[in-house]
Amino acid sequence: MDTSTNLFEQIALDLQVHGVSIQSLEANEPILLALTERLEHLSQKDFYKAGIGRQEDHIKNEQVRRDKIHWLDNKDPKEALFLSYMQDLKSYLNRRLFLGLFSYECHFAQYEPGAFYKKHLDAFKGETNRILSTVLYLNPNWQNTDGGELAIYDPQNHEQVLQIVTPNYGTLVTFLSDEFPHEVLAAKKTRYSIAGWFRVNTSVGGNIDPPQ
Repeated sequence: MDTSTNLFEQIALDLQVHGVSIQSLEANEPILLALTERLEHLSQKDFYKAGIGRQEDHIKNEQVRRDKIHWLDNKDPKEALFLSYMQDLKSYLNRRLFLGLFSYECHFAQYEPGAFYKKHLDAFKGETNRILSTVLYLNPNWQNTDGGELAIYDPQNHEQVLQIVTPNYGTLVTFLSDEFPHEVLAAKKTRYSIAGWFRVNTSVGGNIDPPQ
């Protein structure tokens, strides 16, 4: 098996047993290099403040989250490379775990010093649109003292921390969207990631709900 297949298999095993997977891509992985270069060419005007909720309920609440985002699409070749990689992961997980994943959406997330995202779920029971959440970290030379960790909580006890993930370059986190509450802790310097969601097609006529 090639490197990506080995990684995909480990993610599948982790999800099957634990519901959450924390893996690392190789530092010279082409998609990491492409995404790092893409970030270098994005300016502040390419990012906008993230909100919470959907459509008419979509509001900006700085008491809940203070990140800025930039949605990825296939118009940019570097972004397209990552989207293609995640499509390969989607296909693998569907074959391996029969998840019925239909689509993937994601955005760059920029957390400036002091920014955070309070504890939340990416999906709720009975609302099966989002199935898997992913986070890929893009922070070279990140130090433990820089903060900005991802805290993942116990599905049965939302006050109990299961994992604290340092946002090191190339770390890829995948977890069940409606099972694991999580939050982004404040960092001491600007940190970048790609947050994404695999969805199933639950809408009439094959239309996917618009991005959050």
